[in-house]
Amino acid sequence: MRAALAVFAEGVRGEGPVVDVGCGPGHVTAHLRGLGVDAFGVDLSPGMVEVARREYPGVRFEVGSMTDLRLGDASVAGLLAWWSLIHIPDDEVPTVFAHFRRVLRPGGPVQLGFHVGDTSRLKTEGYGGHPMAVYVHRRRPERVASWLRDAGFEIEAQWLCEPDERVPQAFLFARNAS
Repeated sequence: MRAALAVFAEGVRGEGPVVDVGCGPGHVTAHLRGLGVDAFGVDLSPGMVEVARREYPGVRFEVGSMTDLRLGDASVAGLLAWWSLIHIPDDEVPTVFAHFRRVLRPGGPVQLGFHVGDTSRLKTEGYGGHPMAVYVHRRRPERVASWLRDAGFEIEAQWLCEPDERVPQAFLFARNAS
């Protein structure tokens, strides 16, 4: 996983602000900043943003939704979405990717991380036993890549991690084709 972040950071360092969409508690955003990236985080959960701000006080975190991303057109040099797209229903993914393309500068990279599979399930318990009610959608990399192409992205690479595990993971690297 750190290797995927290092590749992403190399492509955006010094190019301007980078958004970590669905940043959760902020550790990936903070790691990117440690790699010299001007990264900030956006998450739907005010509680997660509160945790991120407390844990990483010098880093910008905002409450926001990837289905209605409130960032300016072409305002970010790169976009990262790790394990946040898994909470978006299939019929909303094209809207999310349209927002990603809109806010990303022409030629800017996007990196997605997600669970691989063909199932959706309701998750009722979070890490540490906390109650929750969110859907988790597992998807095939080919399907996610197709949605990205339809939204105007060029696929550059795909990594499949732990293919023999119960829940494999995938990374897609793409670029705004504008």
